[in-house]
Amino acid sequence: MTRPVFGIIACNRTVGIEAAQAVMNRYVEAAMRYADADAVLIPSLPELADAANIVARLDGILLTGSPSNVDARLYGEETAGDGPFDAARDTTVTRLIAATAAARRPVFGVCRGFQEINVAFGGTLRRDLATTALPHHAADDVGFDAMFDHVHDVALTPGGVLARAINAATLSVNSVHYQGVDRLGTGLMVEARAPDGQIEAVAATLDGAPLLAVQWHPEWATDDHADRQTFFHLLGRALRGARLEELVP
Repeated sequence: MTRPVFGIIACNRTVGIEAAQAVMNRYVEAAMRYADADAVLIPSLPELADAANIVARLDGILLTGSPSNVDARLYGEETAGDGPFDAARDTTVTRLIAATAAARRPVFGVCRGFQEINVAFGGTLRRDLATTALPHHAADDVGFDAMFDHVHDVALTPGGVLARAINAATLSVNSVHYQGVDRLGTGLMVEARAPDGQIEAVAATLDGAPLLAVQWHPEWATDDHADRQTFFHLLGRALRGARLEELVP
């Protein structure tokens, strides 16, 4: 069987003095290795791209994390909120999710991708999660690697995709986000919650195709964590046509 091909969203970044489309290698490498699939980068250039045309050539999409935040006006707030922002990615992803759902292809999301999915399904975000009783982000003065050492447990929904795939009731996850789900999007099912009740993973069916997204970062140190590998194993099964109820053999 020919290896499936998924699209992975790129962000608008500055490299040197020039604008660039960029995806951190850790997302691409973890997904390609553990989904056993090939990848192409999807530029966040909405004025040049046709989302339906892109999706028609792919077996699914992966929406990555990013330093940028979703513009809060997309979910009904009066102002954009705290940056940095990537308006071109906001527009591109909104169109990609709609096109992928219409084409009955799988959608997987990580961190910002998880938040984008919630907004696309009519949900809203809260933006105070670094200062809550359970901080969801490490202190600002820690180093980059140390951010991913900031962890908490999540309770996996009994009978859910992640609980069955990982064969556990709880999971320790890294926590590197300032924003998260406030109102859950229509049709999304909760797959995991933090001890403070914060939703940390969701699943859904897109007219038969699976959607799965997590707030944590399974692409970080994936080789050392079987549960993080499992997330991408599930992506691989979805790309090969498995429905949501079929993701776990």
